Amino acid sequence: MSSGRQPDQALPVIANGLGKKYRRGWALRETSLVIPRNRIVALVGPNGAGKSTLMGLITGLLRPTTGGITVFGAHPTGKGLHPAVSYLAQQKPLYQQFTVTETLKFGARTNQTWDQGYAEYLVGQAGLPAKATVGTLSGGQRTRVALALALGKRPKLLVLDEPLADLDPLARESVLRTLITEARTQGITVLLSSHVLAELEGVCDHLVLLHKGRVLLAGDVDHLSAGGTSLGELALHHMRRAVQEEAA
Repeated sequence: MSSGRQPDQALPVIANGLGKKYRRGWALRETSLVIPRNRIVALVGPNGAGKSTLMGLITGLLRPTTGGITVFGAHPTGKGLHPAVSYLAQQKPLYQQFTVTETLKFGARTNQTWDQGYAEYLVGQAGLPAKATVGTLSGGQRTRVALALALGKRPKLLVLDEPLADLDPLARESVLRTLITEARTQGITVLLSSHVLAELEGVCDHLVLLHKGRVLLAGDVDHLSAGGTSLGELALHHMRRAVQEEAA
């Protein structure tokens, strides 16, 4: 990650004409968008829309083919995360043989901005058994450990790729409640990708809708919706219209 302004002086993400091409073709094209501070952002779109690619470019795990992107004023190099960014993938990569306590110690060793007290607080709030190994935990419990690991870094931007996909409804509700509370109280911008639009209702206040590698719609939900249209209805309406226009 090349140098730039400090996180508190720059916007979380600015993309200009951003594109990523693989052998099979373009996954993202001519993408220009701004992700503002202190928002919980819904990143939605059908399969193959470019969501994972966009997150890969933001987190610095991928390098763009065209255009540019800055994360808190710095240009991702494709070699790793910006210090102010945490990323939680759908697979939630955790060491299965580590206990919860050992997992937090690992977080302390690998993150310069680690807050052990805060991470322990999150684990305690979730009622997680500190001596239990990760491999013995339920899906919801593992997600809470992964979330504590991501938040313990004290990020300014938290990127979540389908983090609730393998959870039951009660676990989803619990994790989302924690996520909202911590994002609001800690001043964290959250970028949340999900296929389940209903679970984003009342959670996300900013929308980025992708369709076939392009931004179809982006902005604060309050400004985009007409007459109180819900986030899900708003996204579905624009996706249906895009498909109809292509078929015409």
